[in-house]
Amino acid sequence: MAVPKKRTSSSKKKIRSHVWKQKSVERSLKSFSLAKSVLTGRSNSFYYVMEDKSIKSQLFKQLNHQKE
Repeated sequence: MAVPKKRTSSSKKKIRSHVWKQKSVERSLKSFSLAKSVLTGRSNSFYYVMEDKSIKSQLFKQLNHQKE
């Protein structure tokens, strides 16, 4: 006969939820850091071609303006 499993405690639910949210926070910080390094031209992790320097400077200004 099938027996239902025990109920998951609320503390376990909260722990799992926190771990899940923390992973997303870490990933977002890493991606934001990579975006900043690309905009400043200090990225060493990959190669890319920037056609127009004015677009790069505009994006960097917008990024700094959003921080303030």
